[in-house]
Amino acid sequence: CRSTPLKTNVDIAVAACDCVESVIVVQNTKGDVAWGNKDVWYHDLVEDMSKECPCESFDAETPLFILYTSGSTGKPKGVLHTTGGYLLYAAMTHKYVFDYQDGDIYWCSADIGWVTGHSYIVYGPLANGATTLMFEGIPTYPDASRFWQVIDKHQVNSFYTAPTAIRALMGAGDGFVAKTHRSSLRVLGTVGEPINPEAWEWYYHKIGNGKCPIVDTWWQTETGGHMITPLPYATALKPGSASQPFFGIEPQIVNEKGEVLEGEAEGILVLARSWPGQMRTLYNNHERFMEAYFSTFPGKYFAGDGVKRD
Repeated sequence: CRSTPLKTNVDIAVAACDCVESVIVVQNTKGDVAWGNKDVWYHDLVEDMSKECPCESFDAETPLFILYTSGSTGKPKGVLHTTGGYLLYAAMTHKYVFDYQDGDIYWCSADIGWVTGHSYIVYGPLANGATTLMFEGIPTYPDASRFWQVIDKHQVNSFYTAPTAIRALMGAGDGFVAKTHRSSLRVLGTVGEPINPEAWEWYYHKIGNGKCPIVDTWWQTETGGHMITPLPYATALKPGSASQPFFGIEPQIVNEKGEVLEGEAEGILVLARSWPGQMRTLYNNHERFMEAYFSTFPGKYFAGDGVKRD
């Protein structure tokens, strides 16, 4: 088993950031770590604390978190989400897109540090009172049956992962799948990139045993939650297609002049109206927020993605 020295990475970052006063360290692998005068153990801090924590009231527009995007069009952008709208949208999309039922075991295999982890490991599931499974590791260690073993062990009902992982596990061969049952599964999902039809078919037939709908979700860090997605047992499925807009979402296809294209069309994806989970600004740079997302086609959110409708 190989551990990743996260504490070392944090130490390097903190050394370049004078404003950090304390670093709370969670003991996990119990390996040796460098220790500085800013470091404190989490278990020491919570030892004398009450197990109950009173809720705090906030205005709906109080900032909840800042999450930096990869910055494919320039330096990273600090996407700011607010408390009321984001939580509502994360909870609502989790409930309906995964057909969440009380008592379900839900697993999103994403990294908690990016938006899928925020919305669909933490905020959405927990706002619905769900049991959310957190996985530490990679899908191919100790072998390529790892995901499917976890599903059997914890009787997972809904599983959400990336097409990249699906393709890697498909390439490893069906033998690793055959070692497991996965009979608890009811809904499968994909996120992060388009899924090619071949991988979709393998996921549907081999992992879901031909009985689990696949929710192929399109959304962004900026949107806070799913925007275009099938709904389980309600939407006709098409391999490789994100299908239909979520409730209240109004996507449009436009050309470079901003003209709306109807019927079968291929062009630029925009969103014509707002939604609760929409980011409110870019941290300390509202001018860039307006320029990046609302200046290309005034009055509409510019997604930056191409789209095809059949």
